[in-house]
Amino acid sequence: MNRKIAILGSTGSIGVNTLRVIEGLGSGFEVFAITAHNSVQLLAEQAKQFKPAYVGITNPEKESDLREALAGFDGEILIGPEAMVEIAEITEVDTLVTAVVGAAGLPAVLRAAEMGKTLAIANKEPLVIAGELLVKAAKENNATILPIDSEHSAIFQSLQSGNIDEVSKIILTASGGPFRTAKPQDLENVTLEEALAHPTWDMGPKISVDSATMMNKSLEVIEAVWLFGVPVDKIEILIHPESVIHSMVEFVDGSIIAQLGTPDMCVPIQYALTYPQRKAGIASHLKLDEMGKLTFEKPNYELFRSIRLGFDVARKGGSAPVVFNAANEAAVEKFLAGEIKFAMIVEVIEHCVNEHEHLANVSLEELLKADAWARKEVEAYVVQRAADSGQRNT
Repeated sequence: MNRKIAILGSTGSIGVNTLRVIEGLGSGFEVFAITAHNSVQLLAEQAKQFKPAYVGITNPEKESDLREALAGFDGEILIGPEAMVEIAEITEVDTLVTAVVGAAGLPAVLRAAEMGKTLAIANKEPLVIAGELLVKAAKENNATILPIDSEHSAIFQSLQSGNIDEVSKIILTASGGPFRTAKPQDLENVTLEEALAHPTWDMGPKISVDSATMMNKSLEVIEAVWLFGVPVDKIEILIHPESVIHSMVEFVDGSIIAQLGTPDMCVPIQYALTYPQRKAGIASHLKLDEMGKLTFEKPNYELFRSIRLGFDVARKGGSAPVVFNAANEAAVEKFLAGEIKFAMIVEVIEHCVNEHEHLANVSLEELLKADAWARKEVEAYVVQRAADSGQRNT
């Protein structure tokens, strides 16, 4: 192998682990370009260690800081949001790892697909927001889409055992988050600390809250539809608290193929980088004799209303998923800032999904407009709810 890799979002947890994986793999994998939005010092440290040909900072206000931190750097420094698209267009880059939160990285991902590159996708937005556009661009230009998140990587690996038309069911496993055994009324006064206390994974605040509401699984259902070309009704969610089986595929003959491993993102990252081969890497190995029992249960749909909503959105398609995702991002931001209660997150999302003017066969421009509308609608809804509450209390 001789792969030149660009990492959009190299200073986040996925980006940092991707660099660790590449370092562990050794020869044959070159860090050719890296980007960040604000984390100048870490980006500069990464550039000094891995010596990429290109370094990008998407926040223009950080330009002088980066140039100062990289004094004497031999490579090219790219500035502004367009830096990610510029990197996607570099001929030498054959693998683009995208780990940029939100819709910011979407133009770069679509451009890389148009250029026939391998896309290793860690964040949910490209497929949730623009799955139809991305899959179409990839097919037309022979680009390869490889999932990095653990669940879809597990499904992708399990699918190597058969053809997609032989699939009876795709089973997305979920830890159940910190409130798996709670009752609906228990969610009314959930604190930020409680919502962030994930029982298995060590993740950032946004993803931890998504796990607590089970919004992460709803988004993964939408991703799976586009990644694997299966109808929504062939996708199922199963609670698996031990998080050892990362997901499964049931075939028409009754065989269930599962991918097991430690809760370590290095495995799916590495598989996306080395596919179709496997190589020894830095991830720890699972010790089955220490596992004890593995348990499974159906989700509590009354407790996690986001799941049914997610399936409905996946069936609807068009502009619904982008509104669903953007409303969630905006609502989670408000919860993290202490502006709304935990239980209100899904309420806000449901409001936006119901109120938006649905469009089918949407363009990228229309998707971005729907994204912006949802964020404004969250703000308006929260303000109105606060005003209503104030009136009731007077």
